[in-house]
Amino acid sequence: MINIVIADSQFLIVEALQSMISQKADYSVGGVARSQPELFKYLETTKGGLLIIDPSNLLNDHTVIIQIKRQFPRFSWLVLTNTLTKAEFDALIQFGIRNIVYKNTEKQELLTAIESTLNGKNYFSDEVLDLALETNEKQAIPKDSANLTSSEMDIVKMISQGFTTKEIASKRHVSHHTVNTHRKNIFRKMEVTNSSELIMKAIKSGWIDNIEYYI
Repeated sequence: MINIVIADSQFLIVEALQSMISQKADYSVGGVARSQPELFKYLETTKGGLLIIDPSNLLNDHTVIIQIKRQFPRFSWLVLTNTLTKAEFDALIQFGIRNIVYKNTEKQELLTAIESTLNGKNYFSDEVLDLALETNEKQAIPKDSANLTSSEMDIVKMISQGFTTKEIASKRHVSHHTVNTHRKNIFRKMEVTNSSELIMKAIKSGWIDNIEYYI
């Protein structure tokens, strides 16, 4: 039985995580911490396991992560957060955090992130990867692209080339749930309702060439 400590001050997030974890026979919620003192209390009374935490709404300072990791080294960390700046991401990496996902992730991807963390593998949601790759030299996205991320732009091109959701997921090494989430975000940002409308708008905007569409 894998012990999981949830550290988050948001009621709905905690309830959702507890419900999801309770459905897994080999997972058990060892404690729920809604404040920094509560977190230390639970960590001190458990031998180890997985810590699912949102540092931004629970810890007084991100540097507390160093203290926790040194004092309780038997815990694996999965950061689950609403937002993340480039500076915050860099700090988490510096503190040895290699598993970060956003709270709007699909259930299946979150379970995959948990399993990866427990198996010692790195896991970042696509949005976090976009943040990680962000540099001053990053190619500017056209003004009429409705603020699509680089991952979303890549998916638009793959859709135009006729790849299915399953094929896109396989090529990008993510779950089909993640691709579906991207598709929904793309359709919303581009104000379209289907792939045909999306492709035509992409062609008119110059993001893809007619030749790409007919491949």
